[in-house]
Amino acid sequence: MERKYPHLCSPITLGRTTFRSRMFSAPMGGTDITNDGCIGPKSTAFYELRAKGGAAAVTVSECMVHPATDGSHAYHLDESILNSLACATYTADAIRRHGAIPSLELSHSGMFAGTYMTDKSRQKSMNQWGPSDTVRADGVEVKALTKEMIADIVASYGHVAGLAKRAGFEILMIHGGHGWLINQFLSPMFNKRTDEYGGSLENRCRLAVEVLQSVREAVGPFFPIEFRMSGAEFVEEGYDLDEGVRIAQMIEPYVDLIHVSAGTYQKTFGITHPSMFTEHGRNVFLAAEIKKHVSKPVATLGGLNDPAQMEEIVASGKADIVYMGRALLADPYLPNKVMANKDEDIVRCLRCFTCMAERAATATRRCTVNPLIGRECEGDVVYPAPVKKKVLVAGGGPGGLYAAYTAARRRHRVILCEKEGELGGILRSEQALPFKYDMYRLAGTYAKLAKDAGVEVRLHTEVTREYVEREAPDALIIAAGSAPLVPPIPGLRGDNVAVVNDYYLEKDKVGNEVVVMGGGLAGCECAIHLGMEGKRVHLVEMRDVLAPDANVRHRPLLLKEIEKYVTVHTGHKALRVTEEGVVCASPDGSEVLIPGGSVICALGQKSRTDVVEALQDAAPFVRVIGDASRVSTITNAVYWGYHAAMDV
Repeated sequence: MERKYPHLCSPITLGRTTFRSRMFSAPMGGTDITNDGCIGPKSTAFYELRAKGGAAAVTVSECMVHPATDGSHAYHLDESILNSLACATYTADAIRRHGAIPSLELSHSGMFAGTYMTDKSRQKSMNQWGPSDTVRADGVEVKALTKEMIADIVASYGHVAGLAKRAGFEILMIHGGHGWLINQFLSPMFNKRTDEYGGSLENRCRLAVEVLQSVREAVGPFFPIEFRMSGAEFVEEGYDLDEGVRIAQMIEPYVDLIHVSAGTYQKTFGITHPSMFTEHGRNVFLAAEIKKHVSKPVATLGGLNDPAQMEEIVASGKADIVYMGRALLADPYLPNKVMANKDEDIVRCLRCFTCMAERAATATRRCTVNPLIGRECEGDVVYPAPVKKKVLVAGGGPGGLYAAYTAARRRHRVILCEKEGELGGILRSEQALPFKYDMYRLAGTYAKLAKDAGVEVRLHTEVTREYVEREAPDALIIAAGSAPLVPPIPGLRGDNVAVVNDYYLEKDKVGNEVVVMGGGLAGCECAIHLGMEGKRVHLVEMRDVLAPDANVRHRPLLLKEIEKYVTVHTGHKALRVTEEGVVCASPDGSEVLIPGGSVICALGQKSRTDVVEALQDAAPFVRVIGDASRVSTITNAVYWGYHAAMDV
């Protein structure tokens, strides 16, 4: 067949190993890591799904090579640990049997040992080792590694590499980026040594070279070795792209693939993991520049989820391989869909950071748009129901769409009703914010998947109790969503006020000076957008904090954008809205006018309890999902919708 994206779909050979395409699964940490660092069955299933979905290589992350100086926050591979080698072997086999090449990332976190531990107090009790004596920003003392310790760490890389090869991994990624130990030696920000491991770039590269030589000796001449590096650190004290090019040139003789990432730990999270506020592929230029100066293949990554963009990257020679992390959480089958010319069916990553926030909060995984993530052991195949039923879904938002799609895949007869003339529910409002376009597009993707699965969609159709009685479904899934909160504040229903949900319909009425009432996630994101458009924006919030409903990964990046574009008034309670702005009670109790000829009301949402109460007993099986049950997140709406359909 003729491939729509021929360069992206073409195989590539590293060493003597051939990979089926240029689409690789980036390193992502596991969740059910045992106390002694073994890979648990949930994590094995997590990696296996990437292989089933068509990724050419799947990287298991991270295997810490030297427990004596690097406390466990990830995997270990050690023959003295019961089941360590066995668990790694089962994982490599789970990846390989689907045609993907299993990869293991070998790492040492240096002065940031124990970073991913949920119990941070344990992390601070560890001995922290790095290139130089220092004190971390959080006050933890770091000791300089001795030459003897360095030699032992170098040897451990080789030893663990040999074990990984024995377990069935067919490529190894040596982590030399993001502020971990090897990067700490590469970076002048961390490395203040005066011996042969510090000072000149050649000396700072010495540890990386010795590690790669140790790994090569362990795995042999034709086994592919990949070096992951930050092309630039994006901090004044670190190295820039020019020095990144020189680092790549120095390690090139010892590797088969140069994997170019970006940034450094604790300082550049939104660059290393590009947020929705940055363009897709914002780090590709690093790989493109390095590729001009080396002869070995180069890989790139960073918020990539568009096959057309990835095809251009490979076709134009910016990189030879593209890695995806979050994109393959949102849709593990993305590579298979690209290979089959079905890219219109791809569920795109929203770059909302739910996946990373959940791991930080509970040490599990969850994805806003994919309810299987982190729960792959429950099965990734939707089987037909034993008895075909008639299912009515009330509401065409993300939860209702996913419920309908899932029920249709179970071979039920599914009718989805939406009282408006367009599907998407609350997602419709996101079309006005360019940095949230992927979220708006999600509704269209879910709608296509649902229709292709056989769902009958009825627009302009409100589901009442009488309607349900006429249709007589076996199951009713109520996904009626929520309505905006518009409290009885004088003037709040004036002509100069737009509710945030309707901003996409009323953009023309919003002038150049705007007051956004409500400092939750919706209000903050709308305020940022308005500021990006060049408007003067004031944000009014009654509480002392902004966006407490944002997740722990997205919120810091959101607040940085607020600082750029918005004047913030926390602790201010709106009293009335006038043509000149919003009159508020300030923290000291005095009245102040926050100026703005236009006002956006973003004071929250309330469940459509009236719809739920009217329909609660209208069918033999009734399930309430999403905001109709409890104002929450798209993540919960999709997850609840999926399982409601699975229960029918």
